[in-house]
Amino acid sequence: MPTKIVIRGGQPLHGEIPVSGMKNAALPILFATILVGGVCVLDNIPDVSDIDISLRILESMGAEISRRGDCAIRIDTKAIVQGSAPLELVKHLRGSTYLLGAELGAFHKASVGWPGGCDFGSRPLDQHFKGFEALGAEVTTDSGYICLQASNGLHGNSVYFDVASVGATVNVILAATLAEGLTVIDNAAREPHIVDLANFLNSCGANITGAGTSVIKIRGVQSLHGCSYTIIPDMIEAGTFMVAAAATGGWVQIRSVIPKHVESVTAKLTEMGVQVEEGDDSILVRSTGELRNVNIKTLPYPGFPTDMHPQFAPLLCMANNISCIQESIWENRFRYAEELRKMGANIILDSRSATFVGGNHLMGAPVDAMDLRAGAALIIAGLAAEGKTEIGGVEYIKRGYADIVHKFRTLGADIEEIEVE
Repeated sequence: MPTKIVIRGGQPLHGEIPVSGMKNAALPILFATILVGGVCVLDNIPDVSDIDISLRILESMGAEISRRGDCAIRIDTKAIVQGSAPLELVKHLRGSTYLLGAELGAFHKASVGWPGGCDFGSRPLDQHFKGFEALGAEVTTDSGYICLQASNGLHGNSVYFDVASVGATVNVILAATLAEGLTVIDNAAREPHIVDLANFLNSCGANITGAGTSVIKIRGVQSLHGCSYTIIPDMIEAGTFMVAAAATGGWVQIRSVIPKHVESVTAKLTEMGVQVEEGDDSILVRSTGELRNVNIKTLPYPGFPTDMHPQFAPLLCMANNISCIQESIWENRFRYAEELRKMGANIILDSRSATFVGGNHLMGAPVDAMDLRAGAALIIAGLAAEGKTEIGGVEYIKRGYADIVHKFRTLGADIEEIEVE
């Protein structure tokens, strides 16, 4: 039965909260286990719907998966059948793209349905295909499937990306790990989940250097072995709690976080007048009662993340004077604006930028999440608003936030998830 989130806002958040494992790191690592063809134990796996779909895909392909406590799994991929990922599951998950690189690397061929995921703009696969072809694969598309074939095997090569694509970087790493020779990726994505994937594969016997920089080198190895590995904390979940603390006028200590990963968020909050104190693996965010206007431009890591832009929107609506967000990654990221307007926000849209006329008091209203991060933005708005906010589209929020309602409730929020007819 569908649900909605109901928030009675206006209460400052107070307390401590742990951050779950990063979904965007767990997804490529889960599919990378196909290259291992054996047993891996993965810890700090977040309990979100995208991960659940990924595990169902792998089980459908022949993997044996068992739970180890609340956030750890044991996965054995020795019986994986190439090309058997169910289309009805693949089409609901953007991360299923990583099956292409994993299957190609393990079997020298791949057959995967076109991926799905949140709709906030065109997300072409041309850079992925460019990388596969450089390694010796032929790419064809037919009847809703993407097919790859490396009849003469995979061979290392130089790959230059026209844009620093996270997905394409992941896929070339996966395909090149067991390829013959050296692969060099120029203009590689530098995100922390790229580093986490490389660290996992190296723990399994791969030879990958340079992850976290714009040049990554993969020297192919003959085989991989299983390992135990812990997924890094989710920097976007951490950033979401940071913004929520500022928006509600409270204080929150976020635990189990890597402060360096959220430096761009910390910088913008500090610029707005919010106090942010970093520990070794924790961040304390404290509202000072004042919110200054700022301008934000999304950029690839280590720039300001596009996945944190929507969460800042309600904060900018409440700040003094006029703020601006320029979105340089996805063209349809502002679909939340109309929902925030229902809550009293004054937002002026212009193509891929938005102007926020600040000083508004947000009021509770019925709204709908259009995608994952827009849903998080509406939760933050509801927590800060006067009155009751009802949020539909909860399925989007559950794609990337583990037990978000319970976590906010532990911080003192009046929030609940209820079933609807």
